[in-house]
Amino acid sequence: MGFLELLLLAIGLSMDAFAVSVSDGMCLRNMTAKKAAAVALTFGIFQALMPVIGYLGGSLFYEQIRTLDHWVAFILLGFLGGKMLFEGIKVWQKPKDECCPAQSELTFKLLLVQGIATSIDALAVGISLAAVRADIVTSAAIIGITTTVLCFPAVCIGKKSGTFLNDKAEILGGVILIGIGLKIFISHMTGA
Repeated sequence: MGFLELLLLAIGLSMDAFAVSVSDGMCLRNMTAKKAAAVALTFGIFQALMPVIGYLGGSLFYEQIRTLDHWVAFILLGFLGGKMLFEGIKVWQKPKDECCPAQSELTFKLLLVQGIATSIDALAVGISLAAVRADIVTSAAIIGITTTVLCFPAVCIGKKSGTFLNDKAEILGGVILIGIGLKIFISHMTGA
């Protein structure tokens, strides 16, 4: 997997965290630059750790799935991308006043729950990375850094502009993940 593919994968994976960061900026009281950095770093750390966990798990049964690796990557990335598309469209159709139900404070518990929730997809992607024998250290670093870099301004955007980008980020992320899954599948099937 080349650098451009990894970067696109990282951007696609970070779109859940980006959308939640926009929501945090929009919904949480007293959002400061320090709190925005905490959100971005939390999401970046979880997005980097989860693929490693998935990769280690996927590596345990790599020999059993070696002949089906392209199918595993295609199905997992297609499913995750489809889920993101569905969620993005669902939010898009929701009345805007329902998107931010109540203002609350940023707490460690909230950050932890959001970090785990937005990175579950990255766990499955880690299995896909094991299936295609990607370099997990480089992959995890690119995913974590990209997520952190995108989430900090997302909190600021949420604080300033509200819900405009929230649903579009999920849709973009879904399209990117589906595209990468298709590319892996087509490359393997055509021998390219």
